Amino acid sequence: MDCSPDIQTWSTALVEPERRLDYWISAVCEGFLEMDIASLAPASFASELQRGQLDVIGVNQVRGDPQHVYRTRRAIARGQSNFYYLLCKTDRNWSATQSERTAMLRPHDLLLVDSRRPYEFHFPVTSDTISLELPMGWVERWLTAPEQHLGRVIDGQSGWGLALSGFVRQWSPELAVRSPLPASLLVDQLGALLALTLEGDVTQSPAETSGTAALIDRIRRALRERYAEPGLTAASIATQLQISERTLHRGLASASVTFSGLLADCRMSMARKMLAEPRFDRVSIGGIGQKVGLTDPSHFIRQCRKYLGVTPGEFRRRR
Repeated sequence: MDCSPDIQTWSTALVEPERRLDYWISAVCEGFLEMDIASLAPASFASELQRGQLDVIGVNQVRGDPQHVYRTRRAIARGQSNFYYLLCKTDRNWSATQSERTAMLRPHDLLLVDSRRPYEFHFPVTSDTISLELPMGWVERWLTAPEQHLGRVIDGQSGWGLALSGFVRQWSPELAVRSPLPASLLVDQLGALLALTLEGDVTQSPAETSGTAALIDRIRRALRERYAEPGLTAASIATQLQISERTLHRGLASASVTFSGLLADCRMSMARKMLAEPRFDRVSIGGIGQKVGLTDPSHFIRQCRKYLGVTPGEFRRRR
């Protein structure tokens, strides 16, 4: 294994041809989970796995030859940790089986599996895949009943599935270790799109719709009170509102918004007001960022470029 400070890499190119399949099985067991792998051409087998970590999400990218992957009951018994995995392939058709369901997947389709249950993947042409390692608790905060979706094709060609697929296909180990946005923002966006794709087609009754609107209004008011707190979290706001974090996230997802997005909107709205008022001219740019809960000056500048279209200094000068 080649291990930089940021991205872990396992490549069969590092070993002799006759050892490559055995090396690959060991690499997958180390980088993912205990699994068995078969190849129709072990003598010429070649594959590579790269891994990065974005907040709580492991980002795995596989590139390689055709192979068959089996997560057996015996392998499950040997394992120490379990996760949900969200997989997306972009180049060729493939198939998977879990929970007595067999899914035939096209390029851009997605699949959710649970490592606590046996599964198998069949990659007949290439194994090039993005696989996101999702903590159990994280998934169960976003989805009411994840087990209902295991082994089912998530259509990546239409509806919210199209948005989820497009988002997932931008993820890579490089993105994980050099994210252009705060990791929590990307992670929340993934959760919201996953919830919208798998459970967003449930029609709410008028009473439920009214309740959701009221909840979002309560969340917005709480954010307006506490936006200046550095490191403000959804869990903290949920505790204040006496609801579960899962209820908070699902309420926001039903309105196609995320906690991180609402918090950023609130902070940047207040920053814009301060930069627009002469009485705040004595406060430095970094000081304005601190007043809205953004203690990292470079992050504050990036947020201003995104929300205001210019740096905070330029916005103040144009005023």
